[in-house]
Amino acid sequence: MNQDYIKPNAWSIIEEGFDAARVKSSESLFSLGNGAMGQRANFEETYTGPSFQGSYIAGVYYPDKTKVGWWKNGYPEYFAKVLNAPNWIGIDIWVDGEPFDLNSCTQVTDFRRELNMREGWYQRSFKATMSNGAQLSVSVKRFLSLKLEELGAISYTIQVLDGAHKIRLEPYLDGGITNEDSNWDDKFWNQTAMESQGERAFLKAYTLKTEFHVCSFMANRLCHEGNWISSAPETVLAGERLGHAYELDMEKNETLKLYKFGGYVSDRRYAKENLIPTANQILDTALEMGFDTLLVQQVLAWQSIWDTADIEIVGDLKAQQGIRFNIFQLNQTYLGNDPKLNIGPKGFTGEKYGGSTYWDTEAYCIPFYMATKNQEVARNLLEYRFKQLPKALENAEKLGFDGGAALYPMVTMNGEECHNEWEITFEEIHRNGAIAFAIYNYTRYTNDLTYIPEMGLEVLVGIARFWAQRVSFSEPRSQYVMLGVTGPNEYENNVNNNWYTNYLAQWCLLYAKEQLQLVSKKYSEDYERIVKKTKLEEHEPGQWEEIAQNIYFPASETHGVYLQQDGFLDKELIPVSDLDPSQRPINQKWSWDRILRSPYIKQADVLQGFYFFEEHFSWEDHKKHFEFYEPFTVHESSLSPCVHSILASRLDKVEQAYAFYLRTSRLDLDDYNKEVEEGLHITSMAGTWMSIVEGFGGMRVKDGMLCFDPNIPANWHSYSFKINFRGHIITLSKTQDEVSLRNQGKTGLRVRLLDEIMDLPAER
Repeated sequence: MNQDYIKPNAWSIIEEGFDAARVKSSESLFSLGNGAMGQRANFEETYTGPSFQGSYIAGVYYPDKTKVGWWKNGYPEYFAKVLNAPNWIGIDIWVDGEPFDLNSCTQVTDFRRELNMREGWYQRSFKATMSNGAQLSVSVKRFLSLKLEELGAISYTIQVLDGAHKIRLEPYLDGGITNEDSNWDDKFWNQTAMESQGERAFLKAYTLKTEFHVCSFMANRLCHEGNWISSAPETVLAGERLGHAYELDMEKNETLKLYKFGGYVSDRRYAKENLIPTANQILDTALEMGFDTLLVQQVLAWQSIWDTADIEIVGDLKAQQGIRFNIFQLNQTYLGNDPKLNIGPKGFTGEKYGGSTYWDTEAYCIPFYMATKNQEVARNLLEYRFKQLPKALENAEKLGFDGGAALYPMVTMNGEECHNEWEITFEEIHRNGAIAFAIYNYTRYTNDLTYIPEMGLEVLVGIARFWAQRVSFSEPRSQYVMLGVTGPNEYENNVNNNWYTNYLAQWCLLYAKEQLQLVSKKYSEDYERIVKKTKLEEHEPGQWEEIAQNIYFPASETHGVYLQQDGFLDKELIPVSDLDPSQRPINQKWSWDRILRSPYIKQADVLQGFYFFEEHFSWEDHKKHFEFYEPFTVHESSLSPCVHSILASRLDKVEQAYAFYLRTSRLDLDDYNKEVEEGLHITSMAGTWMSIVEGFGGMRVKDGMLCFDPNIPANWHSYSFKINFRGHIITLSKTQDEVSLRNQGKTGLRVRLLDEIMDLPAER
């Protein structure tokens, strides 16, 4: 049974009632981020119940030494870990000498959390009776500023409900933190300085091995009954923790409000010797503006994001809440301001997957960022891979490839492979194809013809060289085969001739050859530079085409489908519908041996290829393959339901598409995979957006033209979305009976709606 405590609401995530059993899940769901840093929704005050404390800084990581039972040649030396950063949100509270802790309170009532997605803030309120009888009402609001990306702000209000009490507040910075996800329980940080300046405090530290220098900072202002407390706080030092303590007597119904401003500055952006002065400048701005003015800025910044990113659904509140939650979290994770950053599968909400970059970015996230922001944001994501091409060449060389072959990593922070499960590190090589496809997808959508000659062609050459060496020529088949691979469906590994991998390889080889020809004709100087830099031999493009034209694809004449890999039909083909529900999810119930021998598909594999290369196959081919593979798919990857939703929409299986959409949009809100307490599934959230825009909206780019072929679920009254297409803001609105398009660009645009080509005039 899925969790169902989140209240349906169009613009907010709301929890009512305190339940210690769901604290860790809510810490994930109510997480905050601003692209530069993020934090789980931990309580500011002490909490001794089960909790997963987490604050993270974008781009700051640690190379945690690989831990495996049996070392294999080619394994990476480390798995990169996003680091749990020093905690700046903490505010310890004592009432008459007793620590205030919801876990030890005798009664907690009126507990409510709200994550306001429209305006970008998180609020928590409750009433509590402590074991000493003291009764308090507490209201807390906090946000991470989009305008001052190093800054977060907290307003913490306490009201005494029962009588006179001595209240002690201690806002603090804590550098003595550890990662939940650690291989050897290493110490990740080395603290170098703690400094107190009146109501401001600074904690300097650097990461071991990677030596990222960070200054965590805070400033506090206290207000009692509307009057500012001007007396200096007591400085409290304890180990790696620096606090400021305030004490005062309060009477019944009196109110105390603490404003706390905090955050991080690092030498990723500032000189390490200037970190404290820079933090002071940020605090000067924050204190001058004040919490309320900063909050107004926050609301306006989020309004600007929603102006182009919002999707409105009328008639289905849970579906509406789901898509906005996904869009909100994507924007909290990555805003495109820093080309050195990328998108981790958990974003700033947890530590699983190390916070690293996966192929998810290219396959799922780039379409979202291309269409909801300016094209420079998506180009930054492609530039990220271009700058890491030297490491991709090194990664391939470590595995025995040569001659300029490039293998991009499955998991990375700096371009080096840092994933150490052999069937993924060595075999899940389809990620190379996703990166090449992203270059094609970006060019097709934006019509930016400069990226490939400037950067992309070198990437495509390296990838083509890899595929040319990775195939083997089979004498019995007289074709090229691909041995020992794992496709996106990780429930079958070390297989031969995974169809999706073979198809990607074929396409990449032909696409690289085609782009070489185009660049040689239109950008001769770039072509000469690239040929010289890559040492491209004259025979190579011809060799790529010969391999591509002779790649083997497993297929079944009986079923009329491509086979997922050699031997798939040797499995006992029992559909998922015949599985005992008590055996789901199989990845938590079955041995790995049993999973590998089963026909069950973790995520879209053959169908992922049909999604990427839709125009290569007929409608009948789509239908036949969807109906063959869907019954065996358990969707135990967060990346699976969105692809199935898009394909089902194309096949006019709208009810099925809707079921998949609901699963992907509420994957975390309803905790389908029973793991939300570990963090959110950020990269798959982009797939939720695709399920509506590319699925129900039928948005495609064909021959340079924007095309729509929309449908609508039966229980929706209407939906609408906006996309930024080559500088035109296009709005599609669909009801049960009608569809309309608007063009908010400066010039007209020719589009295809259903089967009609039309000129869409500009509205301004």
